[in-house]
Amino acid sequence: MSRLTTLEAAIQAYLDTMYDGDLDRFDRVFHPTAQLHGWRDGEPVCWPIARYREITAGRASAKASGAPREEAILAIDFASDRSALAKVRVRMGAAVFVDYLTYALIDERWQITAKQFEPQA
Repeated sequence: MSRLTTLEAAIQAYLDTMYDGDLDRFDRVFHPTAQLHGWRDGEPVCWPIARYREITAGRASAKASGAPREEAILAIDFASDRSALAKVRVRMGAAVFVDYLTYALIDERWQITAKQFEPQA
C-alpha cells in the first residue's frame, strides 16, 4: 500500500472519530504527546491531547445527535516519508471547522502529533 493510501486511511479514521466520538479509535488516531491549538469562544486555546480526549468524552457525538456528516480532505502535503500535513474540513454538530493535522509515521502508523483548528463562520 502506498504512503498516500495509508495516510488517507488515517485521515478518514480521524474524520470518523470526529463524527462518532469513538474513544478507542481516538487513542489510535492521536499520538499521546499531541497538542491542539485553535479558537474557542473567540479566544486562543492550547490543549494537551488528554484534555481534548476529556472534551470528546464529555459531549454527545455528532452521530448520536443525528447531525449531518460533512467532511472533506482539502489538501495533503508530504514533508518526507515520515511527516505530512493534512488540511480537512469537518462538521462537528452545528459547527464547521478547518483543521490542519500534522502527521508522523510512528511504529508504521500515521498518527496526529498536532492539530490547529479554526471555526468557520
